[in-house]
Parts: sequence; C-alpha cells; structure tokens
Amino acid sequence: MAKCECLPKCPFFNDMMSEKPAMANLMKETYCLDDNSKCARHQVFEKVGAQNVPDDLFPSQNYRVEGILNKINSKAN
Repeated sequence: MAKCECLPKCPFFNDMMSEKPAMANLMKETYCLDDNSKCARHQVFEKVGAQNVPDDLFPSQNYRVEGILNKINSKAN
C-alpha cells in the first residue's frame, strides 16, 4: 500500500506532533507509510470526510471511531 493521501495535510502530524519528530516518524511508519487502514483518523476520513476528523484523535485510537461515526450519523438524521 502507498503512502496515505492525508499525510501531507494531516493536522495530527503537522501540528500536534511537530515538537516530537522521533515519535511522529515511528507513528508514520505504522499508520501512514504502509497500511493506513489501521489509522483511526483515516477510518473516520474515509467514512465521513476530513472535516469530521476530530483534532484530538490519535491514529491509535481505533476504539473511538465507532462513537465518532455514530455521533456524526445521528446529527445527519
């Protein structure tokens, strides 16, 4: 799988992790440069768009994805 299309503009890495480049690089290897389907941010992005990805959502927080999607879908109905 190729590099995640969201990486160049990802606020998580470009803003929140800008002061922690070593940790950011490790996380990018895991979530962005190989199989981005494991990334919680990308899961939300794919289902409901970039505008609905919470700023405080970490790539590893898969346990939050269902709640975020349910909240957005309930607003739409």
